[in-house]
Amino acid sequence: MSSEPASRPTEAGVEDLAESAASTAGISLPPSSGEPGRERTLGTVYGLIAYLLWGFLPLYFLLLAPTGPFELVAWRIVLSLVFCALLLTVTRTWGRLVAIMKQRRLLWLTALAGVLIYINWQVFILGALSGHVIETSLGYFVNPIVTVMLGVLVLHERLRATQWVAIGIAVAAVIVIIVGYGAFPWIALTLAASFGLYGLVKKQVGPSVDAVSGLTLETMWLTPIAAIVLVVVAGTQGLTMGAYGWEHTVLLSLTGVITAVPLLLFAAGARRVSLTTIGLLQFAAPILQFLIGWLVLQEPMPLERWIGFGLVWVALIVLTVDSIVHARRVRAAR
Repeated sequence: MSSEPASRPTEAGVEDLAESAASTAGISLPPSSGEPGRERTLGTVYGLIAYLLWGFLPLYFLLLAPTGPFELVAWRIVLSLVFCALLLTVTRTWGRLVAIMKQRRLLWLTALAGVLIYINWQVFILGALSGHVIETSLGYFVNPIVTVMLGVLVLHERLRATQWVAIGIAVAAVIVIIVGYGAFPWIALTLAASFGLYGLVKKQVGPSVDAVSGLTLETMWLTPIAAIVLVVVAGTQGLTMGAYGWEHTVLLSLTGVITAVPLLLFAAGARRVSLTTIGLLQFAAPILQFLIGWLVLQEPMPLERWIGFGLVWVALIVLTVDSIVHARRVRAAR
């Protein structure tokens, strides 16, 4: 999404999603023109690895059984904060974090971002651990459509005709899934909405907050919630940390690293490649999640669901082609 005024046409779709994701990582993307080929290759590799890691997350979380979804998210928050604190210490960038904390507007925005990413993490893990990995992938397939719709509804952006067509196809896909499959895809739509709004908030933050500082503040705001969750789980079901062997303890302890590393890889990649490249790479994660749910976990894919997913993929193709063609026209005009 773009923060440009409504009087200017925007390049919604793949490039808008990429820009939103870049803002989510707390970085500013430079133009890709004139970059050495080696840097572009490195950027593509970094970005692809980041999205592949995000794609494999459902399998990693399944390895953590019998840890429940609420305890898992709580540990993810606490351990991400610990990992970020270590990174700030090693890189000697605590001063940058302190400077950000002196700006009230940024503090409130990071708090709101923390709430949104908590919803996203919690719903994602609930879906992954309850046999709905395919539906989680649908959420991230739908996310570009939500990004475009938020641009219209919140930022009053103008869309081209093909982008309206893509939105219409996506809405039809959701209706097909609800009517044909007989279930409301609340996991998918919650994931798409929460991450779309998260990107919108991070867009307002802009490059003022870097990736590590942003994740540090968001997890810092969420740590009291995580502590309450751990206390409740300890008093009801019992905590699994340290109770199921050293292998399980190590895997659970690495959730902070698993959370932060893909974000940092994405930040390194996004600085080196174009918005279009980043936008196309983003589809690697939901594609991988879909294949894991369908082929590895054997989740059901009846005809109605295939039709719904097919419509979403058609909408994404329309958005992608429209974005690439429009970007080429803009470059040619310049």
